Amino acid sequence: MTTEHRAAPRSWPASASKDHDDGAHEPDKRTGHGRQRTSVPGRIWRVLVWGAMVFFLLNVVLLIATVAVNSVATRWFGTLLPQGFTLHWYAQAWGDFQLASVLWVTVEVVGAVVLLSVLLGVPAAYALARVQFPGKRLAMLIFLLPLMVPPVTYGIPMATVMYKVGLAGTLSGVILANLVPALPFVILVMTPFIEQIDPNLEAAARIFGANTFRYFRYVLLPLLVPGMLAAGLLVLVRTIGMFELTFFTAGPATQTLVVALYYAVFSTGVRAPQSIDAMAMIYMAITLIWVLIALQFVSPTQIVSRVKEQKQ
Repeated sequence: MTTEHRAAPRSWPASASKDHDDGAHEPDKRTGHGRQRTSVPGRIWRVLVWGAMVFFLLNVVLLIATVAVNSVATRWFGTLLPQGFTLHWYAQAWGDFQLASVLWVTVEVVGAVVLLSVLLGVPAAYALARVQFPGKRLAMLIFLLPLMVPPVTYGIPMATVMYKVGLAGTLSGVILANLVPALPFVILVMTPFIEQIDPNLEAAARIFGANTFRYFRYVLLPLLVPGMLAAGLLVLVRTIGMFELTFFTAGPATQTLVVALYYAVFSTGVRAPQSIDAMAMIYMAITLIWVLIALQFVSPTQIVSRVKEQKQ
């Protein structure tokens, strides 16, 4: 009788026992000891990274601010701020360094490089994106080689050849020298852009009776305009700041703004540092304006080159 009325052992839910067992081995979250052990190195690393970034940016900002203030200072020596401010140094730099002719040469070089690189680079990028042929990857590597090596590596031999054939010191020579890295850059930007365009659009245009010119004019060109505009703006910014190739091939009458700034700093003679700083601010303002315009049309994170997947 006692065995019949004996109470059955009380059973606990499986989930509750599992939670109880897991809780026995987990660190107490209220104390936070386990979390502190793993987060302290991470916090130290974040502090070091942010500290280095802030230190670098602060140095850049202070350097630019020093040049900007000195370009408008009447006299600045041994004091926190200049004794007065003036725009006289900008007028003096404009006359002493002949900035009118230098800026015109810069416009000519940049405009010609952008136009030629887009006209030649877009068809080459279209061929690399659409046509499959043996050695395609090798051809892509050869096209992008000027972007992978420093300009000095091929700039000195190229300048030597230009001096022998009489192109060095001329406007055509400066344009050709700057075209060497600009053309691969357009191909780098436009190839993945063209790969995103559906090839069936061409077939549909052919079905409706469009010839090659009509297909290019009314179908392909409107789709290519955003990429061409982005590539052209980026090439423009690169060409304005291209120093090595322009320095090797430019003459006294074919100097761009960045080369003229270099000669202004290191040339012989006594020059007011304020006028040199004023010239540097003009160069910086022109470059910054074009960079901001370029960022409105293209994001640096989207400038990638990918190899087209092979069809299964």
